[in-house]
Amino acid sequence: MSKEVSEEGQSHGKDYVDPPPAPLLDLAELKLWSFYRSLIAEFIATLLFLYVTVATVIGHKKATGPCDGVGLLGIAWAFGGMIFVLVYCTAGISGGHINPAVTFGLFLARKVSLIRAVSYMVVQCLGAISGVGLVKAFMKHDYNRLGGGANSVQSGYSTGTALGAEIIGTFVLVYTVFSATDPKRSARDSHVPVLAPLPIGFAVFMVHLATIPITGTGINPARSFGAAVIYNNEKVWDHQWIFWVGPFVGALAAAAYHQYILRAAAIKALGSFRSNPTN
Repeated sequence: MSKEVSEEGQSHGKDYVDPPPAPLLDLAELKLWSFYRSLIAEFIATLLFLYVTVATVIGHKKATGPCDGVGLLGIAWAFGGMIFVLVYCTAGISGGHINPAVTFGLFLARKVSLIRAVSYMVVQCLGAISGVGLVKAFMKHDYNRLGGGANSVQSGYSTGTALGAEIIGTFVLVYTVFSATDPKRSARDSHVPVLAPLPIGFAVFMVHLATIPITGTGINPARSFGAAVIYNNEKVWDHQWIFWVGPFVGALAAAAYHQYILRAAAIKALGSFRSNPTN
């Protein structure tokens, strides 16, 4: 343990420091180049994510034989692997969200300001549209013929089942994001050389294995929206609400669980209130 960490532990009774809550409205961000650099990073990362993953989906559906293509396992690896790569590349610049549901969860936990959260969601959706647009430009015939990699409720499943799958799947992802980036865990497990992008990528991989047969796996509103805009199919638009409501509810549940149950924020706040003699 470093000298700085040791001193922090002696003065505050713990060996880690929680960052202060982000301001709700931080207008000063709009004057910083680092803010716009983060937006560019989120746009490019989401573009690359959608290009590689949707192209993988189209390539799988194009396969004719049982041993052709990557299979469902390969699709899950494509999504999880790209998240691992892109989070690793952009975490130091923008935080590596690449997903409006992740951004929403971090906003609820006061990790990002409202201005940054809304801006991230906008550029993530634009990046997703651009990425899927590139897939259509390069694979137009197969793209139109094979469904465009768009999310919809699969045959044999109800909208309620699909919504539940999206909620639980996004909960797993956002819960993993909170756990992997928790400063308390980082300090406690500093001897374990595990990159935060690795468990996040594995979470995406595992959720895809479970939910591809149900919804094609959304858990990312930008991914679902980008594919819907480019493919522009009535059924896809009818089911689009599931891929926004489900991920946002799942992110809300994960943020509340991590902050108020695992990190006991509510109990700490109550204890601080009771110990204040002015109250």
